[in-house]
Amino acid sequence: MKRISSFFTTILRACRLVPMLPITVIAALPVALLWNTRPWKDFFWSVNPSIGQWIVIALVVYTVFDSLKGMIEDIRKGYVGVDVLVIVAILSTIAVREYWAGWAIVLMVYSGEAIEEYAQDKAKGNLTALMEAVPVIAHVVNLPGIGSNAKHVNGSGWQSTASGEFRPVSEAELDEIQSSGSHFETVPVENVRMGDVLVVLPGETVPVDGELLSDSATLDLSNINGEPVPREVFAGARVLSGAINGSSTLTMRATQLARDSQYQRILELVSSAQSSRATVVRVADLLAVPFTVVSFLIAGFAWIFSGVPMRFAQVLVIATPCPLLIAAPVAYIAGTGRLAKSGILIKAQEVLETLGRVNHIFFDKTGTLTVKKPQVVRVDMRDGAKADGMTGDNSLDEDVILLSAGVLETYSVHILAQGIVSAGKDAITRLAERYAGNGRHLPGSDWDGHDIEHPVVKGVTEDSGKGLSGMVNGRRIRVGRYAYVTEGEQGVPDNAADVFTTPLAADEMATFVSVNGRLAARIVMKDIPRANAKESLERLRSLGVKRLSMLTGDKAASANIIAKEVGIDDVRAELFPEDKLAAVRNASEEEPPAQPWWDRLIQKLTGESITRSITMMVGDGVNDAPVLASADIGMAITDGTSTAASESAQVVIMNDDIACVPRAIAISRRTKRIMLQSVVIGLSLSIIAMLCAAFNLIPVVVGAFLQEAIDVVSILWALTALVDKD
Repeated sequence: MKRISSFFTTILRACRLVPMLPITVIAALPVALLWNTRPWKDFFWSVNPSIGQWIVIALVVYTVFDSLKGMIEDIRKGYVGVDVLVIVAILSTIAVREYWAGWAIVLMVYSGEAIEEYAQDKAKGNLTALMEAVPVIAHVVNLPGIGSNAKHVNGSGWQSTASGEFRPVSEAELDEIQSSGSHFETVPVENVRMGDVLVVLPGETVPVDGELLSDSATLDLSNINGEPVPREVFAGARVLSGAINGSSTLTMRATQLARDSQYQRILELVSSAQSSRATVVRVADLLAVPFTVVSFLIAGFAWIFSGVPMRFAQVLVIATPCPLLIAAPVAYIAGTGRLAKSGILIKAQEVLETLGRVNHIFFDKTGTLTVKKPQVVRVDMRDGAKADGMTGDNSLDEDVILLSAGVLETYSVHILAQGIVSAGKDAITRLAERYAGNGRHLPGSDWDGHDIEHPVVKGVTEDSGKGLSGMVNGRRIRVGRYAYVTEGEQGVPDNAADVFTTPLAADEMATFVSVNGRLAARIVMKDIPRANAKESLERLRSLGVKRLSMLTGDKAASANIIAKEVGIDDVRAELFPEDKLAAVRNASEEEPPAQPWWDRLIQKLTGESITRSITMMVGDGVNDAPVLASADIGMAITDGTSTAASESAQVVIMNDDIACVPRAIAISRRTKRIMLQSVVIGLSLSIIAMLCAAFNLIPVVVGAFLQEAIDVVSILWALTALVDKD
């Protein structure tokens, strides 16, 4: 029943989009009933159409004018207008008094428009879903003292930026805001101001970018980065427009206007991709002209050699350039939708066509081939650090060090902080499991009574560029540089290498931890490759992309270690941004030894060679932006947030997954392959059918329906670009 309902819904929608389709279908009844009705004498010489035939003539005249108007509009837009085939075919059927054939062609014209609308909608499905989810309203809080002049403080309150006076937002107020609609007003999203406090109800779309004020929230980010599992975020976290709120009301502060928010940037990319036309599609438009000429030649010769004017009409009713004019762009829009579904956005269909021809890819190292932040690989304890004389108990070990440092680093914005925070969370889990029988409390003196999962932190201070200090569960903890954490300690060597005899590897870095004024350990971190980096690069090679290079400003020793792990031989290290730029530009200027004659012709027609070398730069950082812009294709790997890299790139990966690099190339190649197949299949069937009609093997009415069947076959084949096989 559901399928039947969906079928009728599709039919009704097609009739609304193309109102002449139901009119033409309904007209068949009076045409048949009044076929021999002539309430007048001879009308004009020997031509005397009946009322039914006049109805067909009226439909033909309207269709001819409609087609002429459409052809003129296409020419004005710079597209090739080849509706002349339809116009001549439909007029020729009337000229040879094949009125039913004329009605059949009118029916095919409007049903073809309906099929085209369906195909375009189907191809744009993933993109349309993004467009339809755009937020249009926002709920702005109107409690006294809370508004655009407020600043978030520690996830628990607001402070006036003008006077510096602390204005806390209590839990009671948050509950009141979130449980009652009386404290907010609903306004158009464009009216939201920077700093406004907003309420997002369950199931609603976050209207603008902002900062979470509620303790926590569950957000569906699938519209932004394709992430299938909802993400839980906590107070102070960035909340992106376009995310869908979960089952509880959240409160947030607007940090961007609607026009500058992340979802709006995504929509701009989508709109750009929808309105653009790939080179191969422009070539297909141009090929429609010689196809039209060939169709007229076959029809003309059939008339001349047979001496029967009917043959001319028989051939032309089958001639269809739709595989070129409809199937080609439908395939590319479908491919664009497939990319969007995979979390990959492109700025123009031209990029989709070029992606499939990439033969040299440059990768940035840090954050692209490696994880975004350096990760903790081990903790080196200082000899004697576990002795009772240092802390008053024997509970100090690697996990306790990670817990203490991780809790403290949550207050830091240093590049190493997030890696230590992540390791600290894992350490808390391990400690909680280890001491579950002790009420999840560490044994010993100074931590006795403190819950492992809820450490108490006091007096945190940060000395920029050196480190942090604070009290964690009663212990004075310092985390940072060696000189900072050992300041004031007697008898400690000046060089960390004299304390920790195990040397750091070329790709490792360390931060040090002191407990109660004594150096206790060093936390060793390093860049580690993404889990799927090596597999993704192997997939690229299997796709025929043999030239893979790494560009990095890092030291050669560190770069070579990562390159070896992921499988890259061409490593260019210790580069400044201008050096990266030069490397990519030099590669972009490479040309094939000899340009084929057909490519020279295409370049003259479209201004673009389709055989030249194509380079692609893949990066994520601000310093990658110039290189991304200079490469033939710049691909930015992001987590869905807006960065300078994504502004400069032509392709933006929204889900922070390097596997999307080979996936994008595979989708683009499959899209182009399907497009060519649909064009070749459609044109071949059309030419074969025209030749059969030239020899009177296909009656004119049958030919009109056969033409539509050929269109359907080629368009449906183009839509297979939507199928997920990559």
